[in-house]
Amino acid sequence: MINFEKELKNFEPSLEVEEAEAAIYNHDLTDVTDIITDILREVRPTNPQIR
Repeated sequence: MINFEKELKNFEPSLEVEEAEAAIYNHDLTDVTDIITDILREVRPTNPQIR
């Protein structure tokens, strides 16, 4: 059986939109474009044909 008093004590409200947006954007996550940019930086000095 569910103990509602216990569950209410453990409840954590969800983030507001602005707080959630800040939490998401403040993480420094690597995405595909970052990986491709890093690869191109490594390859360009050895292959001048790649722009």
